[in-house]
Amino acid sequence: MELDDKNYFSIGEAEKLTEVKPYILRYWEQEFRILRPARRTSGQRKYTRQDIGLILKIKELLYTKELTIAGAKKFLIEEKRKRKKQPELEFGIETQSVDLLKKTKKELEIILDLLK
Repeated sequence: MELDDKNYFSIGEAEKLTEVKPYILRYWEQEFRILRPARRTSGQRKYTRQDIGLILKIKELLYTKELTIAGAKKFLIEEKRKRKKQPELEFGIETQSVDLLKKTKKELEIILDLLK
């Protein structure tokens, strides 16, 4: 089964893609708050591509890197914090950030004029 052909996967399909048993997937849902597949109206789990990627990451942390559940949680939290950091912009007389700010200012002035 290829990941590209679908947007949502059942727990059986997730098992085939990740080679993780359904009972382990359900346990991981309890342990890792970040892993929360949506539910169909019938109550069946719908795993997204992001969920599949997360399952593979958890599997790597637990089985390959041999972290504990607590260690894997801590690793994922730290990784999430690193991603949330705002990219740094270099400010100076001739930089892209200054150009971007000038362009944004002009657009905001146009919007302000429209609202008057």
